[in-house]
Amino acid sequence: MVDQDWLVTDDGQVQAWSHQSLPQKRAQTYRLYRFLTEVEDILVATEQDQERLQAIHPLVRELLTDSAWLQFEVQPPDPERGWSVTMLYDEPNFPLTVQTVVWLPGQTSSIHNHATWGVVALVNGQEKNTFWQRRPSDDHSHRIETVGELILNPGDTISLMPEAIHCVEALGDEPTISFNIYGLTDYQARYNFDPISHTAKLF
Repeated sequence: MVDQDWLVTDDGQVQAWSHQSLPQKRAQTYRLYRFLTEVEDILVATEQDQERLQAIHPLVRELLTDSAWLQFEVQPPDPERGWSVTMLYDEPNFPLTVQTVVWLPGQTSSIHNHATWGVVALVNGQEKNTFWQRRPSDDHSHRIETVGELILNPGDTISLMPEAIHCVEALGDEPTISFNIYGLTDYQARYNFDPISHTAKLF
């Protein structure tokens, strides 16, 4: 099965990006510091988030291929919460957060947006993403409805626009592991959504 790259738009629509082969092998190992510098250069040169994501997600592939140690920098999931996050890079006043996330089988996240762009590469296990779209009404300004779903397999990447709303479910009988990179989060616009009560709370 060919690894697939996906884009999720602000209104929850899923688009397949054509698979991009890795660049020609570099003379030196593609290390995290070099990856971060190149991503920062993209952010400076490009203002549109979708264009940024299109340039960044091939670099994520290259990094995971060349620096396999990143895939094993994980913490065992908390048995009560069912998940864990290992922070790989989070520098004050620098608009990038890099982490690995592990989910126990059967665990499901809240329904949320990220209020920033993001790229998630699945390393292990199988993960179902369900996507939602805002459908505000006169009575409920945070009303949402389901618009689709997508199952990710190891090697797949998914790029999320800032207002994309989704929830994640770990499928199968083994933990899922993902490598995640996010831009600068606007925490006044990041929410957990309740599709039953049609409400939203700050994340």
